[in-house]
Amino acid sequence: MTWMRSLRFVAILGLGLGLGAGLPLAAAGAAPVNDTGTTAWMLTSTTLVLLMVPGLAMFYGGLVRTKNVLGTMMHSFSAMAVVGVLWTVVGYALSFGPNALGGLVGWSRDLVLLRGIDHTILPAGVPEYAFAMFQGKFAIITPALIAGAVAERISFRGWVAFITLWVLLVYCPLCHWVWASDGYFFNLGAKGAIDFAGGTVVHISSGVAGLALALFLGARHGYPKTAMAPNNLTFTLIGAGLLWVGWFGFNAGSSIASNLETARALTVTQVAAAAGALTWVLIEIIREDKLTSLGMASGILAGLVVITPAAGVVQVGGAIALGAIASCTCYGMIMLKNRLGYDDSLDAFGIHGTGGIVGALGLTFFIRGSWWAEAAAKHPGWGLLSQLKVQAFAVATTIVFSVVMTLLIAWLVEKVVGFRVAEGVEKTGLDHEIHGERAYGLNNLN
Repeated sequence: MTWMRSLRFVAILGLGLGLGAGLPLAAAGAAPVNDTGTTAWMLTSTTLVLLMVPGLAMFYGGLVRTKNVLGTMMHSFSAMAVVGVLWTVVGYALSFGPNALGGLVGWSRDLVLLRGIDHTILPAGVPEYAFAMFQGKFAIITPALIAGAVAERISFRGWVAFITLWVLLVYCPLCHWVWASDGYFFNLGAKGAIDFAGGTVVHISSGVAGLALALFLGARHGYPKTAMAPNNLTFTLIGAGLLWVGWFGFNAGSSIASNLETARALTVTQVAAAAGALTWVLIEIIREDKLTSLGMASGILAGLVVITPAAGVVQVGGAIALGAIASCTCYGMIMLKNRLGYDDSLDAFGIHGTGGIVGALGLTFFIRGSWWAEAAAKHPGWGLLSQLKVQAFAVATTIVFSVVMTLLIAWLVEKVVGFRVAEGVEKTGLDHEIHGERAYGLNNLN
């Protein structure tokens, strides 16, 4: 592909990313001009999404036992390092290059090491570098979410090998299907499968991958009979707060604009998170006669996850409903986990997988009227049932693809470098045995 062909492709990409509406476009025949306001917002959004990764590290780090705090936090920080390099080398090319291998992935040699975008301004008015870096943060946080399902029992080298393969073989294909202009899900039905900021690409894929990996590796030694209480819920609350703040970049930044669509996405993100938190603590008060800080943090996350795919199409009422529904559903899934006895350590599937599924399907019932009018103009007679079928197909395909590929990758990693740590290492703790450090300098570890 020549440089000019690459430029034409990214022009198409800017017109049809499917991440938001109302992109500022260049006049016909004119070269795109940098919009400093939109560029500033995209750079800010990129920074906010990166902030979510240390926020996730604190959220997860506070939930594990004292002996595994650093090891757990390193799973998130290692994703920043490993995927941060991998994305710029080939990840962006696999995700946003033109269809290759029959549309299974994208590919363009010009996008390797981002060589072909050195002078490119997208029709949205932002340098393609800004868009590539924004998308790269999604690629970083998605595998980091998986770690919550298998915390306290995986080796660091096995984890690094796993996320390297998982990003290349699972994340990049899904990203291409949903968000590239020639992606399969992007072109389903009247206006594609709706995934504004990552319900399928990020949360469902990581949530079901975490569940599959937890079942593959087995439960922690002593689970569920041994007490495994969180070591620092203060960390967890601070992490939840950082995630909430960062999520404004995650969702509102996905408009790839600085306009009405951006404001809509930011507003419903705030409302859904608040509704999720309120609903979760109300459930706890009704069931247990007391509310917990962990419940508050869990409700925040449930609301944020459920609104992620829906932020571009629902209004405030829909955001409140989705936040409340997600908290009820995620709470129920965690109760079911406790009954079934599988060890999704930090409820990666219970929150992210479940909330993502509820959001991707549930948004169909709350889509604003203007979206339906545009869909009907493209596809006469297009209605709720038609879109629900598209959403269900995208969700089901994402689940099957992520689970199958995760199990294959986990088997390969286990055979080649080893994945689960030995029983003695697990009992002593990841911090001391793998990293030679202690989070708090204490000897009385739990």
